[in-house]
Amino acid sequence: MLPEAQRDYIDVVLVSPRNPLNIGAAARAMANFGFRRLSVVAPYAPPWREARSAVGAPELLASAAETETLAEAVAECTLVAGTGTLTYRKPEQPVVPLPGLGPLVERELASGGRVALVFGSEKHGLTRDDLSYCHLLVEIPTDSRQPSMNLGQAVAVCLYELVSRAFEPASSAPDEKPLAFAVGVGQTSSQLERNFAASSHAAPSRTLDRLAGVVEETMIAAGYSPSTMQATNRHDLRLLLRRLAPTERDTRRILGLFRRILWRLKRFPKGR
Repeated sequence: MLPEAQRDYIDVVLVSPRNPLNIGAAARAMANFGFRRLSVVAPYAPPWREARSAVGAPELLASAAETETLAEAVAECTLVAGTGTLTYRKPEQPVVPLPGLGPLVERELASGGRVALVFGSEKHGLTRDDLSYCHLLVEIPTDSRQPSMNLGQAVAVCLYELVSRAFEPASSAPDEKPLAFAVGVGQTSSQLERNFAASSHAAPSRTLDRLAGVVEETMIAAGYSPSTMQATNRHDLRLLLRRLAPTERDTRRILGLFRRILWRLKRFPKGR
């Protein structure tokens, strides 16, 4: 088992789950492996805290956080890993095979960060918008003839893989395999690990979202693109900032820069 102090820095996040029994099964899997931090985002069925499938984990369900948005659920996390298969996806973030997740989590926890494992709804998994809040996509290997997996089982598989591989010796780490980017740039697993471990003070998700908001406001003030492109720009900004993985200090400096630019644009609007 991972030390309790480290397990408390790993959040399991369920986005728009539809069946309370699946939420209970996920809670039971968490209890099996000693995890306690569960967040449920916009659940479909209100009485999910009473799920009978949460055998041995009623306290975990009772103490779970409920939020309206994924952004709220992962606000304090410095590494957000979405989960799913690539069968029907064209990912826009780095893709990590499930066995390669452990070393990334290890380095993030060692640097004082917080990790979120995000699971989508039973109906369609994580949406493209959901994934824009994720630093990477963890691929759960499944047979192409049946790519979808029950929510509770997916949580169990990922947590088992994490506790069994997260702190193996470096010699048993996954081989150097390229990780796919939507832009066509490849990185090895070790290179990606170093990127996330480069700073001991990575910016949490809430800080990246605050920066994205100011950058978007500056773009609008500068007439960067038509209003019809605002949603696309917002999505792309979230992805870009997570791909860059700036430190908290760097994020504050960039935030100050864009606030100054925005102030100037508002004080001296175009044409004056």
